[in-house]
Amino acid sequence: MADHRSRRKPGETREKLMNAALELVGKGRHFASLGIREVTRQAGVVPTSFYRHFRNMDDLGLQLVDELGLVLRRMMREARASALQADKLIEESVGIFTAHAQANRNFFMFMAQGLAGESRAVQDGIRSEMRFFASELANDLRRLRLADHLSDADLDMTCDLVVRSVAFSLTDLLGVSADDDYQIDQIRKRTTRFLQLIFVGAANWESPRG
Repeated sequence: MADHRSRRKPGETREKLMNAALELVGKGRHFASLGIREVTRQAGVVPTSFYRHFRNMDDLGLQLVDELGLVLRRMMREARASALQADKLIEESVGIFTAHAQANRNFFMFMAQGLAGESRAVQDGIRSEMRFFASELANDLRRLRLADHLSDADLDMTCDLVVRSVAFSLTDLLGVSADDDYQIDQIRKRTTRFLQLIFVGAANWESPRG
């Protein structure tokens, strides 16, 4: 007789484990303090199944970093699509960032924790994604011809400062209730102002010749 019992789809347990880790982070747990048994219990799977998908918790964290990278790239694509008017680029980009941070709150809590976390591998992975994000921003500014007066090194430094400022504002955003629209809007406006000041400074900066 054919076996008609339901079978797990490939990757289903892996997704459950990753989602379980994010759910625990969303509940206030620090990723660095999570144990395999706690994550498997949250996911509703046996502990031995963990090792079919991950070597250890650092490995799970690095795969979460990869997923975070996909979220950041999606943000950048939306910003590119919205950048029809250069003067609206900052405001629209910050709005997209804020919306994604709210829609993927657990992911961004993981990111904020990871930047100052105990896992060097996860911290390095997140910083690598941030560098990629800054590099893509620099490419967009070159494409839009908004920073032709800056040397490549100064443009890269400007974009790095932008990414660091946005990452800093993330801690403010995650510190307020997800349904506190007033505070979220204030953080959005303040972040927009931060970036405007950075670009005003960059617009008046003269890169050294040679």
